[in-house]
Amino acid sequence: MVTQYARRRFTVDEYHKMGEAGVLDEDDRVELIDGEIVEISPINVPHAVCVDRLTMLFAPALVGRGIVRVQAPIYVDEINEPQPDVILLKLADYLSRQPYHPGPDDILLLIEVADSTVTADRRQKMPRYARAGIAETWLVNIPKNVIEVYSDPVAGKYQAVRRAGRGQSLSPKNLPYIVVAVDDILG
Repeated sequence: MVTQYARRRFTVDEYHKMGEAGVLDEDDRVELIDGEIVEISPINVPHAVCVDRLTMLFAPALVGRGIVRVQAPIYVDEINEPQPDVILLKLADYLSRQPYHPGPDDILLLIEVADSTVTADRRQKMPRYARAGIAETWLVNIPKNVIEVYSDPVAGKYQAVRRAGRGQSLSPKNLPYIVVAVDDILG
């Protein structure tokens, strides 16, 4: 006979209380996904360099217009607090919103960078972001040298998905004045 164990899912509030109590600390590489505390993969050199490039490309364009948040949490809903690689946020005082991090309505563009986690990000994170109503998400697919652009969420699914490869440029829907070359992101 096989014993089934019940899983205990946590809310964002409970997750934060674990941090306050010292059960989790700021050096733990974890995020809350569907109420489960999930370890984040170690960051390898190509991933880190890509995040650096994205930061350098977007930060100057957002001065006085928005915020570039790097590898920090966002509040998706009461059981999801992931840590995307790069988030472009509306300009606001997010400290006044404690205990919650910026949410879907604050996000101008969300970017996940993936090398070993492409399939998991595509299957697990993109649907959550669509259900939350995040208008546009990019998945930088390092192994394939492409950027997958997900946009127009309706009823929990992105209606538009396209790929941009080397030699092409992208412009976030919410920031049309910014144009970035895929080659500048991929290196």
